[in-house]
Amino acid sequence: MPGQVHFEKQDGVATLTLDHPKARNAFDYEMTQELRRRWAEISADGEIVCVIVTAAGDRAFCTGWDVTSTAAGESQHFAKASRLDAPYCQITALQNRCWKPVITAVNGMCAGGGLHFVADSDIVIASENATFFDPHCEVGMLSGYEPVGLARKIPLDAVMRMALLGSAERMPATRAMEIGLIGEIVPLDRLMDRARELAAIIARQSPTALARTKRTIWRSLDYGLEPGLDYACEELDRHSDHPDMVEGPSAFLEKRAPNWAPYVGDED
Repeated sequence: MPGQVHFEKQDGVATLTLDHPKARNAFDYEMTQELRRRWAEISADGEIVCVIVTAAGDRAFCTGWDVTSTAAGESQHFAKASRLDAPYCQITALQNRCWKPVITAVNGMCAGGGLHFVADSDIVIASENATFFDPHCEVGMLSGYEPVGLARKIPLDAVMRMALLGSAERMPATRAMEIGLIGEIVPLDRLMDRARELAAIIARQSPTALARTKRTIWRSLDYGLEPGLDYACEELDRHSDHPDMVEGPSAFLEKRAPNWAPYVGDED
C-alpha cells in the first residue's frame, strides 16, 4: 500500500517515518519500493544533507516483513531473488548507496527485518522502551542478512544470541547501548527532539565532506587495514580539489557561516 512512508524536509534534514501501525510498522513490497524511491530522491536532492529514519506510534519501530502480505500472495516479489533484487534489501540508505548521513530513532520494538535499519545506520538513538530481537528461526526462516550486518557493529556472541534465541532474547535499550548497537537512550517523548538536534548539527557541516566521509568509513569495513587506508587515500585525493576545501577555512577566517556546495551524489 503506497503512502506508508511519510517524507518531510526542513533545514537540510529529511525525515522518513514508517507508518503501518496495524502491522507494527512492518514493511511489505509496496513499502520497500516506496523507500527505494525515497532514497533515490534524497540522493539527488542538493538541499538534503542528512536523514532521520523513525516510525509512527510508540510501541514498535519496525517488525520486519509483513507476513500478512506474504499470505496475501506477495511472495513472488522475493522468492529466489538475488540479494540486490530482493525487496527487503532495498530499504536502507546503505543498501541504496545513498551516502548522506542517517540517524535512526528507534521508538519501541525493533525485530527481524527492522534490524536492517539499525545495522545500516550511521547514528542510532533509542527510546527507553526500545527492544531488539530476531524471531526468524522460531518461525522456520533463516536469519541471514540482518545478523551479517549486525556482526560489523556488535560482538559476535550478541549477534548469535539474538539470531538463535529468537523472541526469548529481547535485548533492552540499556543492553543495546552497552554493546554498541545504539549510541544513546532518551525518553520516548524526547526521541525526535534529540534526533533533530543531532541532525541540525550534522546539517551545518560540508555536505560533500560528510557523504564522502561516510562512504570511506563504511567501505573500509569491507577491506583489511592497509587496503582500507589505501581507499581512504583515494577519497582524500578526490576531495582535495573540492570547493569546500577552500570555503571552509575562508569562512572560519572571515568569521562567517560557510556557503557549502550542495551534494547530489558522485561516482561510487
